[in-house]
Amino acid sequence: MDFAAALRRFDAYERLIRLDKPIGALLLLWPTLWAVWIAGHGRPLFETVLIFVVGTILMRSAGCALNDWADRDFDGKVARTRDRPLAAGEIAPNEALVLGAMFAVCAFGLVLFLNRFAILLSVAALAIACLYPFAKRVFPLPQIFLGIAFSFGVPMAFAASINVLPWECWVLFAAGVCYGFAYDTEYAMVDRDDDLKVGIHSSAITLGRYDVAAVMGSYLLMVALLVWLGVGMRLRWPYYTGLAIAAAMMIYHYTLIRGRSREGCFRAFRHNNWVGLAIFVGIVGSYWL
Repeated sequence: MDFAAALRRFDAYERLIRLDKPIGALLLLWPTLWAVWIAGHGRPLFETVLIFVVGTILMRSAGCALNDWADRDFDGKVARTRDRPLAAGEIAPNEALVLGAMFAVCAFGLVLFLNRFAILLSVAALAIACLYPFAKRVFPLPQIFLGIAFSFGVPMAFAASINVLPWECWVLFAAGVCYGFAYDTEYAMVDRDDDLKVGIHSSAITLGRYDVAAVMGSYLLMVALLVWLGVGMRLRWPYYTGLAIAAAMMIYHYTLIRGRSREGCFRAFRHNNWVGLAIFVGIVGSYWL
């Protein structure tokens, strides 16, 4: 293989694991960092933060490879995904599986530096991540499944930090599931017409004209859960400031998705990164005071 061909193959691998599109890694990372900071009482160990940040990126890469392998017969029929390297024939299916397995093994290697409880939870997290790409074939609301998968860093962070899963963990986990359901439903609204053609389930299809209401209701429940968490833990005013900014962004998302345009829904989906960041900054600020 010549140098130019090697560069093209490397570029295809990069796009397979979405290194060119970090939004997915960030959306996976924010709930995990919320939990790392809260479980660590605002002073998490540097090595714990590093393991969860790097591990999140590695698992997201593994998940993308597996997802594209599972959807290789569908992606070519969807406008947004037809240029993905596996669908476009730039790499072979077995290459995607091997690459995904390599990233998953590397992520598990990092988890081995945590305690036994966190290691056991990582096995459950891996199982859920492997099942998610197939949920859309049978489950009418696969976005709930994604919310669970993308929030599993929460119990892992508590297990690694304090070796128990207190009520704060489950409230934060539930808020993360609501967060994931909301933004992934916005994402599903982009692909609704194509998903109908290929026969894939999504919350945007199942909910029909109630899709916007479901997104906003999920956001509302998420905010309510996080307020409950803040009151129960006696967090300081920066936390509520961050939460208020996040809530304002959610209202802005309503203006983007109410017309159900592809551009508006995709813009709302990507904007969720700032929602997660605002909440994280609020948590950090609360403990800093």
